[in-house]
Amino acid sequence: MVVSGDDSLAFRLAAELHGLYRQRVTLLVPDASPAPGDGTGATRVLEFEAPDSAALRAAGVERADALALVHEDDETNVRAALAARRLNPRLRLVIRLYNRKLGQYLADLLDQAAAVAGTGPDAVDSATIVLSDADTVAPALVATAVGGTSKVIQADGLLLRAAERPPSGRGEAVDPGLCTLALLSSTTSDPAGTDGTDASGVQGPRLLPDDQEVAASAGRGSIVLETVSHGGPVAPVRRIGATTLPLGELFSRRVRWSLAGFAIAVGALAVASWATLDAHPLHAAYITLLDLFSINEPAVGEPTDRQLLQLLAGLAGMLLLPVMVAAVLEALGSFRSATTLRKPPRGLSGHVVLLGLGRVGTRVLARLRELDIPVVCVEEDPEARGVALARGLRVPVVIGDVTQEGVLEAARTHRAQVLLALTSSDTTNLEAALYARTLSLRLRVALRLYDDEFATAVYRTLRAAHPDALTRSRSVTSLAAPAFAGAMMGRRILGAIPVERRVLVFAVLDVAGLPQLEGRTVREATRPGCWRVLALDTTDPGDRRPDLAAHRPDDGTDHTPGLHFDPHPGYVLHHDDRVVLATTRQGLAELLSSQAVQAAAPVAPATPAAPNGAAGGVG
Repeated sequence: MVVSGDDSLAFRLAAELHGLYRQRVTLLVPDASPAPGDGTGATRVLEFEAPDSAALRAAGVERADALALVHEDDETNVRAALAARRLNPRLRLVIRLYNRKLGQYLADLLDQAAAVAGTGPDAVDSATIVLSDADTVAPALVATAVGGTSKVIQADGLLLRAAERPPSGRGEAVDPGLCTLALLSSTTSDPAGTDGTDASGVQGPRLLPDDQEVAASAGRGSIVLETVSHGGPVAPVRRIGATTLPLGELFSRRVRWSLAGFAIAVGALAVASWATLDAHPLHAAYITLLDLFSINEPAVGEPTDRQLLQLLAGLAGMLLLPVMVAAVLEALGSFRSATTLRKPPRGLSGHVVLLGLGRVGTRVLARLRELDIPVVCVEEDPEARGVALARGLRVPVVIGDVTQEGVLEAARTHRAQVLLALTSSDTTNLEAALYARTLSLRLRVALRLYDDEFATAVYRTLRAAHPDALTRSRSVTSLAAPAFAGAMMGRRILGAIPVERRVLVFAVLDVAGLPQLEGRTVREATRPGCWRVLALDTTDPGDRRPDLAAHRPDDGTDHTPGLHFDPHPGYVLHHDDRVVLATTRQGLAELLSSQAVQAAAPVAPATPAAPNGAAGGVG
């Protein structure tokens, strides 16, 4: 594995590859001295000013399995990717780019170049994967806002989190979530205890336990898999492109009540005219409207009740004029404000206050609205890239400096549920978080900090100062590195989650060529301690996405997730099925080596798959 970069993400990524996946890494950086606390664990660190062809050759790209280009400058990454593809057509490329459209075009171009050189464009080894650090950290930040954890896996647009559950008491029911991923060490709850390893024996962590082991694990904490969902108020869906606009958006409550009162008064006058004139109801309503707008002939010489009704209708018409003017002005103002920024409603509560609408903040805003979570944004620059998105999504935005008095109050922070401080300045984020804590002690706070060591120090200090409050400090590099590391391992890998001193890997595998899975039921295919079938991809094989960890395209179409979690234990896995597994490193190595052996073996005549009849369906 080769990693080339010029910031702390490169060091963090090298440490992730070495620590979690046990890979030998060559790190290519302009400055060979890492920042304090950024232990790389790499086998080699080379110092080059730019990742040109000479530098890539020195790093061994011609023999490498994968190359990650994580420079901050997009042009540098594009140049290096083109050079690397020429040096090694079978090289797996992971490129850091913010521009999604450019990244898609570049991936297609590089895959086509690999195909011309004699390797298939769909081959895992020669695949080109383009990631944005903003896209990769957004799911973790959203999960932090919703559930207070950043241990998340993204699969086919769904957010999954690994939630740690404390030991349950005797007779106490615990929500199992989708499944139990691990049982923590028996010494976890002991202040003097240490994290368990493979050598801890029965007291160590148990990965992927079976149901019997989970039932007998009283007194142990656990890690369960669950979907990220929002339990607070749901934000109403309001978009500019809607065909109709509610009256509540056009007119204020006073104007609506005034118009309703006039409608009732006009109806009463029409009924009275009908009874007085003894005419057709439509004719009586017509006469009433003429009197209302003062364009009827005076009722001279007519009965007194008719004259009285004409006077009342004229008086109502005089009162109606200012109401109509107010309604027209409010409607014009509503249409005008449809393309301007909304202000936070007065009664808003339980929402998320998002500070900063830069690259990361924009992605987080989009994910929060996908979950229908109410958001109020605060941004100092009215021309920031995320302001247009907030305007299009009808999300309230407060323009101002978050460090100035009154700005966080205008965002209704004292009634908010979560504060996400995602500006590009560490000091601004820290100051805003400390000030927000004075407004609400129960506020859940998550900070974006650039330096990983600084983020750890801030988290420990805030946790000590506010033990009852939930505060998280997240560095972008620590959140982005797992996604880049998983991409370097191939499109099969969705991500990895550390469990004390061990690691769980989430992988997507085709059942074809795996004797451990093919022709077996879900219950038989699950091997406790090694791997577990989490989900079945029900999408038609021709329509399946090659990379389930990638962000779903924003093409305006409805992308229904095809993953079915917790499949029926009796479902028989077929040759063309695709599954999502939670597995250990050793289990994944066994499955991949078995698949490679099957792929190299001579093709045998296909045998019909066993029917699912009595075994049950997917659901």
